[in-house]
Amino acid sequence: MSEIVRQVIDKSSLQARVSELAVRISSDFSDGEPPVLVGVLHGAIFFLADLVRAMSIHLDVDFLALNRFGEEGRVRIALDTATPLQGRRVVLVEDIVDTGLTLTSMLRLLGTRSCASISTVTLFDKVTRRIVDVDVEYRGFEVGDEFLLGYGMDWEGRYRNLDSVWAVMDLDALAGGPEDLDRVLFGPTGDSLAP
Repeated sequence: MSEIVRQVIDKSSLQARVSELAVRISSDFSDGEPPVLVGVLHGAIFFLADLVRAMSIHLDVDFLALNRFGEEGRVRIALDTATPLQGRRVVLVEDIVDTGLTLTSMLRLLGTRSCASISTVTLFDKVTRRIVDVDVEYRGFEVGDEFLLGYGMDWEGRYRNLDSVWAVMDLDALAGGPEDLDRVLFGPTGDSLAP
């Protein structure tokens, strides 16, 4: 059986990088109105939770979710923020930025809310896949073109709960059924995460 997945970022490396980002963002937003960190559901949940716990300033947290629809991949709001953003400093928290199209749509949407400022933090950045030029002020890791799983990133809703990041080396095996991958990632009984 060929290698299905390979661990590319372990738990301690993730936590170290998230802490570094938290220090930078805390420093940049240490004066003035507390920022609102807006996590993009569902992938950014783990990153957002760890990021805000590592920050040393007062802040607010909210969420935003978008859906793509139609052949053109139009974006619509599935869940909007509850926090009024007018006059607030907003930090949009993404798990991964790929082509930049979704991020551009979200920034355009937030741009209509009269925010004092809008910044973006992403844990993973696929710069080589960028279609549109979009600013990402804070980035954790620049990654390649691999399909990634874990730490919020999923395949059909599975594997978000992995505490490290895995690159899928055999997409056909994954598409054929996740049973083999489950054994690799969770062990033969499915009750423990792989080291």
